Amino acid sequence: MTFRAMILGAAAGGGLPQWNCGCENCNLARAGQIPAQTQSSLAVTGNGIDWAILNASPDIRAQMAAAPPLHPTDLRALSLSSVLVTNGDIDHVAGLLTLREMQPFTLFATRGIHEVIDENPIFNAVNREVVPRRTVTLDAPTEIAPGLTATLFAVPGKVPLYLEGDEVQTDLIGEQTVGVELRAGGQTAYYIPGCALLNDDLRARLKGASTLFFDGTLWADDEMVQQGLGQKTGKRMGHMSMSGPDGSLAAFEGLDIGRKVYVHMNNTNPVLRPASPERAEAEARGWIIGQDGMEITL
Repeated sequence: MTFRAMILGAAAGGGLPQWNCGCENCNLARAGQIPAQTQSSLAVTGNGIDWAILNASPDIRAQMAAAPPLHPTDLRALSLSSVLVTNGDIDHVAGLLTLREMQPFTLFATRGIHEVIDENPIFNAVNREVVPRRTVTLDAPTEIAPGLTATLFAVPGKVPLYLEGDEVQTDLIGEQTVGVELRAGGQTAYYIPGCALLNDDLRARLKGASTLFFDGTLWADDEMVQQGLGQKTGKRMGHMSMSGPDGSLAAFEGLDIGRKVYVHMNNTNPVLRPASPERAEAEARGWIIGQDGMEITL
């Protein structure tokens, strides 16, 4: 058994460069001076043959084209067993519309996330007779590909932007934002691309983990405000920032996690620049900065 994880997309919504952004990172990426990154997605396999994709980003066509294990093996055959989505954010579900070509796979999500998808008729283009929609109960192991089990668990988060009302709770606990525990061949990894807070329950769950892919959206909570790119903080968007006393760098100290990999990084995050002092600090504190195409074998 071979447990492999491949980062298809390391960036948050919009990717790097973001189409309408002229920030330092986006301009450097357009010039080829730092690596471009596509939007958030992870591919995993428990046997080296059959794969599951976690989150279907808007960039999924290009991501699969760049990943040889996900290429067709015959006229209409490929190694994709399933897609699992961790929330209803556009950058995690829009790619389902690309996967509408009558190709069989199973779509896994919680009841709450399925309801969001079901209520939008455009997703009927993904034929239910070909792509069955399976509901996953929280904390109940589910096989999402041969030899690969996923257990979904609630993490603090919020509803997708397009479902926000006048009042927004950013640390909801329920089915709208989940993390994934992945098990194969006696190995375990965690995938949490969106998280507003490392609470006691999550801290206890992750302590001693061998591998963690975690939300790295912003370096500083007011990063977008300081760069003149918006008025929302990381907390308002439902994400932990990396730095600061409430950030993930501080929160994960002492949890004895083997490999910690940041994913879902916003185009403004300075860690996306390989020579930045922020990246050096994150790496010095034991974190790997994820990037498109990075593979990890457990």
